[in-house]
Amino acid sequence: MKWTGPALGALLALVACAPARPPVTPAVPATVVAGGEWVDQTLRHLDLRRKVAQLVFPRIGGEYYPEPSPAYERMRHWVQDLGVGGLIITIGPPLEMASKLNMAQEVAQVPLFVTADMESGPGQVLQGGTVLPYGLETGSATRFPPLMAFGAVADERLTYEFGRITAIEARAAGVHVDFAPVVDVNNNPANPIINTRSFGADPALVARLAGAAIRGMQEHGLLATAKHFPGHGDTQTDSHISLPVITVDRARADTIELPPYRAAFAAGVGAIMSAHIAFPALTGDSLPATLNPKQLTGLLRRDLGFQGIAFTDAMDMGAITRNAPAERAVLLALQAGADVLLQPNPEDVELVIDAIVAAVRSGELTEARIDASVRRVLAAKERLGLNRGARVSLEELPKIVGIPAHTALADTIAQRSITAVRDRDALLPLRGRVLSVIYSDDYDPWTGRTLQRELGALLPGLRTATLSERATAAELDAIRSQAEGVDAVLFSPFIRVRAYKGGLALAEPVAALVRELAARKPLVLTSFGNPYVLQQLPELSTYVVAWGATDNLQRAAARALTGQAAITGRLPISIPPLHEIGTGLQRPALPGSR
Repeated sequence: MKWTGPALGALLALVACAPARPPVTPAVPATVVAGGEWVDQTLRHLDLRRKVAQLVFPRIGGEYYPEPSPAYERMRHWVQDLGVGGLIITIGPPLEMASKLNMAQEVAQVPLFVTADMESGPGQVLQGGTVLPYGLETGSATRFPPLMAFGAVADERLTYEFGRITAIEARAAGVHVDFAPVVDVNNNPANPIINTRSFGADPALVARLAGAAIRGMQEHGLLATAKHFPGHGDTQTDSHISLPVITVDRARADTIELPPYRAAFAAGVGAIMSAHIAFPALTGDSLPATLNPKQLTGLLRRDLGFQGIAFTDAMDMGAITRNAPAERAVLLALQAGADVLLQPNPEDVELVIDAIVAAVRSGELTEARIDASVRRVLAAKERLGLNRGARVSLEELPKIVGIPAHTALADTIAQRSITAVRDRDALLPLRGRVLSVIYSDDYDPWTGRTLQRELGALLPGLRTATLSERATAAELDAIRSQAEGVDAVLFSPFIRVRAYKGGLALAEPVAALVRELAARKPLVLTSFGNPYVLQQLPELSTYVVAWGATDNLQRAAARALTGQAAITGRLPISIPPLHEIGTGLQRPALPGSR
């Protein structure tokens, strides 16, 4: 698909108006090599304990850290006293996070590698929040739709731009490594943890878009990470809870799971993240990939030739902690071939460093093995210029992060991703008196607020209602009563993919209500999240997918549902046995719409 027409013109105009700046960071090379003089000197000056610490990356929170606070002191202890090699950050406002990272870099003997899960762009992590009871939004970096929305658009240039903007904003805030893109092929509709985090179910599409995102990130100074190796798409278990097992053979893996990794390596991706999943057909055992030398050394390094950094997935996840104590799990990961031990439990940071040092001194690990991983980490830091300075300018950040030229691109992707899967009774565009019902399976009082506001401006006389997965009989009866006086019902489930959730279905009493309403009234279901909801309600006549809960997707959906914008997305997944990959009704905007 190509950029054409007004959307392209508007985007180019915004980009042209954006302040011109020289690149602030070097591109990441195709392969992170052994490094130069700085790497050699640094490695020589680190004792064994500090070498080990370079391979441990604990997590810090997004809250405000006054310098004399316990939270600040813990971070300072990890960085200054222990000498950890990096940090993984969680959600926090862009300026606050950048300031905190500057504080950490000030006390680091070796520049820190700062990492983050920015799968859907910098606004996934660099964000404030909503202040209650006022509903005040405190702002964020640019937030893009989930990757499956990119699959619905299937445009490499847009995906490259997504990577570029993610890199520019991340580096402006002091982040150097993005644990993205997800290159898992989500070919299992029952997968509770990948779902819309994947580009789709077609390995060729996933490979193509992943390569574009990687190039966009790394050509603008952000180390990209292909995950979750060797593939987490065909699972029915959340690895945050327990150990998933993939039962397919190597031949199937070579055609489905591994092609996107080969494409990522061809694009020069600097890092991978291992999955906490067992793949018996590849290894002959039930060890998770993170702890398995047949996966990380045999398949990854020897067979596929990857020479970059191997990050573990978080070491505090259930698939690991249920099967080995922290001090044993980290040793197994290093023996398997991992370089960086990501996110041990906060209370275990010093424990795991001690355990690895003891293993080297006892001969269970060699110091040469530690040196090899430390060299990879230091070489990547050097390539990104951190040896020349790791602090960022707080004055420049507001000129780069979340600017209109960037948010306009996110809006374009959101609008083009809206997908009409079916409309058998020609209910689109919505017209007349409409009851809009928002359903959420998370506690979030603001779920669907943007959708309802936008619909209210476009549909005179709109009625609104909300339901949760714990809806009572009285609440369900209230919806029945409200539906009596309308021409159509819009039911919008917001089912977010989230760790430790375990399932993505509608609560059955709510699903039963939707079936009842659809038998009595024209009903449109628009899914803001799990695109497989239709499997639970296959009899529905009109089904639209909006992919996620971001404000730009809610605005885009409101415009598409009312005919104010064209509908052009196509399914990058199948919804078995109902619809195949590529399904998508193409609908023009109504005449006179803007």
